[in-house]
Amino acid sequence: MAASNSSKLFRAGRSILGGFSNSYFGASRWTSPLNHMEFLSQQQRAFIQMRTNLKVVDNSGAKRVMCIQASKGRKGARLGDTIVASVKEAKVGGKVKKGDVHYAVVVRAAMQRGRCDGSEVKFDDNAVVLINKQGEPIGTRVFGPVPHELRKKKHLKILSLAEHIA
Repeated sequence: MAASNSSKLFRAGRSILGGFSNSYFGASRWTSPLNHMEFLSQQQRAFIQMRTNLKVVDNSGAKRVMCIQASKGRKGARLGDTIVASVKEAKVGGKVKKGDVHYAVVVRAAMQRGRCDGSEVKFDDNAVVLINKQGEPIGTRVFGPVPHELRKKKHLKILSLAEHIA
C-alpha cells in the first residue's frame, strides 16, 4: 500500500513540474555502464594528499608509508614532489622503523601528468622513495619504473639508482 502511494506521489510531482525530461531527474544519467566506469576512474585519479597510503619502492626497509603533508604548502603532491611521510609498515632489520617520519619523493602517481611532447604518463600505483633532509635517498636501490620528469626536479640520484626510466 505504501509503495503504491509513493509512486503515485512521484508521478503527481512530475506532472506538476511539467515538461522536464527524464535526464533532469537523473533517470537516464547512468544508463551506460561505461559512463559509470569513467566516473569512477576520474574519482580515483587524485592528488596525493594527507592520509594517502603509498608504496615504498626502495630498499630502505619501509614497505608502506602514509603522507602527512605535501611540501611547499600545497593541497596535494604530484610526480616528483617531496612529501613528509610516516612509516606504517617496515621490514625487520631495515634502516627505518615503523613510526618514523621521513621525507619522500613521489616517483609513481596514479594521476596522469602531461608531457611536453603531448603524451601523458600515469602509473597503476602511488609509490615513493624515502630521502633524508639533504635530499639523498636512504636506500641504495630503486625498484620499478621511474619517470624522467624527476630530472627537472633535481632528483638525479634517484634516476641513477632506478632500474628502468619511463
